[in-house]
Amino acid sequence: MVTPSLFSHVIKLYGEANLPDRALKTFYTMIEFGCKPSVKHLNCILEILVCHRIYARPALDLFRNAHHYGVEPNTKSYNVLMRAFCFCGNLSIAYKLFNEMFKRDVYPDVQSYRILMQGFCRQSQVNTAVDLLEDMLNKGMKVKGCNPDIVHYNTVILGFCREGRAMDACKILEDMASNGCLPNLVSYRTLVNGLCDAGMFDEAKKYMEEMTTKGFSPHFSVIHALVKGYCNVGRAEEACGVLGEVLKHGEAPHVDTWMTIIPRICETERMEKVLEEIMRIEITRHTRIVEVGVSLEDYLIKKIQVDPRKP
Repeated sequence: MVTPSLFSHVIKLYGEANLPDRALKTFYTMIEFGCKPSVKHLNCILEILVCHRIYARPALDLFRNAHHYGVEPNTKSYNVLMRAFCFCGNLSIAYKLFNEMFKRDVYPDVQSYRILMQGFCRQSQVNTAVDLLEDMLNKGMKVKGCNPDIVHYNTVILGFCREGRAMDACKILEDMASNGCLPNLVSYRTLVNGLCDAGMFDEAKKYMEEMTTKGFSPHFSVIHALVKGYCNVGRAEEACGVLGEVLKHGEAPHVDTWMTIIPRICETERMEKVLEEIMRIEITRHTRIVEVGVSLEDYLIKKIQVDPRKP
């Protein structure tokens, strides 16, 4: 006996075999055999089709005609299509689908908002992503269990940083706690890197210190960005201060960070004590200073040349 579950199995097999046309044909054959498809069948075939960009439109056509087969699309159906059109860069269709949900009494979930917000941020339309975030907070979506989570906030923070709007990203992070969502490691790392890219090194240092006090470990790329930034604007003392602090917290600067800061130390006589302090902290085998032996050797030779009387 031919059953809907049999067709479902065959459709999945064609999907795994990367044969979307066969999967679609099987879906229509199912109807011809008088087996009424369910929304699970619809979502399965949609997911198979949208894995192939050229089948995005046929997937949309099937979705539009689903009611002819007695199937009412649900939230997952919309999410599958919105994700596909966001990846294709066709935000207008994705946004139209999102707005259509409300008209059909199909309410979006956290994934719906996440898909659309990430799509807008990828296309440098972060303001629209912020509007969606505010929708979640202000339009009664919380009552429906649709609360913004850490991914929604981090998506907007990253979007602002990519657009060179680091201060707007700071405001998002500062507002998170009052909205019931605490920043995580990704939030801080993204923001510190964004501030460094914008040349706002003092602000970046403030947030890096905040993240370490909260128990988060700054990635070596964050340390490097801040140290290099300070060095590039002639603020080697601040760079050494940052390095000293991360060493005290047991972090391991990358070899490139040492290569950046040691020549700056060599340039200024009064930085000798700073280097001595850093060397006193830098005692573990994992902090990579040994990999910068050549630069340290150059440093010692320079010091001897300056004052040959020193042993």
